[in-house]
Amino acid sequence: MSALLALEAAARHRSITLAAVELGVTQAAVSRQISALETELGQLLFHRRHRAIEPTETCLALTAALGVSFTGIRTSVEQARARVRDTVVTIGTTLAFSTLWLMPRLRAFRDAVPMAQLRMVARDDRIGLEAREVDVVVRFGIPPFADGRVIAQRSDVLFPVCAPAFAARIAAEYAGDADRYIAAPRDLIENDVSDRQWYSWADWFAHAGLRGSMPAPAMRFNHYTDAIEAARAGQGVALGWQALCDRFLADGSLVRLGTREVLPHGTYNVLLPAHRRPDPMGELVARWLADQLAAPTG
Repeated sequence: MSALLALEAAARHRSITLAAVELGVTQAAVSRQISALETELGQLLFHRRHRAIEPTETCLALTAALGVSFTGIRTSVEQARARVRDTVVTIGTTLAFSTLWLMPRLRAFRDAVPMAQLRMVARDDRIGLEAREVDVVVRFGIPPFADGRVIAQRSDVLFPVCAPAFAARIAAEYAGDADRYIAAPRDLIENDVSDRQWYSWADWFAHAGLRGSMPAPAMRFNHYTDAIEAARAGQGVALGWQALCDRFLADGSLVRLGTREVLPHGTYNVLLPAHRRPDPMGELVARWLADQLAAPTG
């Protein structure tokens, strides 16, 4: 293909030099490609003149066909780009996943795929793919799912998190043994989960082997994002999902409290519709989400 491109450009410009400039290669490279074609075809394609080249009849016939083909290819590519530009891809997630995980990463996606048009649907009730409200879903749960096929998964880890100053007070009170505090904590910040796939403090205590030691939460929020903000503000201890809290753990506004942790049964899943094929941009968005989900935390 590169040799045919070189031939077409040289014939159109009647110049090896101008063809090389157009293609961004050296004159020698263009000359080698044309010579290779002449060897393969067993005949000359150009008459070499002083500071000029003249296409042979064979060359003119070949480049005429190439010009039509290249024009068709260019038109098809432009039409494909136009279809992609006109496509709006809707991503469905929970509010917590959208705010804490997805939003900080969208700038990188916009830089990589500037023609993408994205629409976000974020809510805590189940977002299905059957009604075509969304094109791609990031859902926490246990596969398989009747409405979608999983193209990527990621597990998570749950542990108590709080502000550094709050952790320092606990360390001073319990001689550095935060696990003693966790066994009988105060100032728990609860997220009232509507989807039972997500863990509450009661679930965490049960799976951590601390049944019977959990007091009533000091604060309750119906959105996980608010619970995390309260913990960052030093109001108490929230249940930290590592994938969602990694930014705050990295910048130091949240810290782990103690060593206990729980591995939830569910995973984060990137889903495409089970019974319909996504458009090319939808597929691209889903693959980008899959790559981001597989990337290391932190």
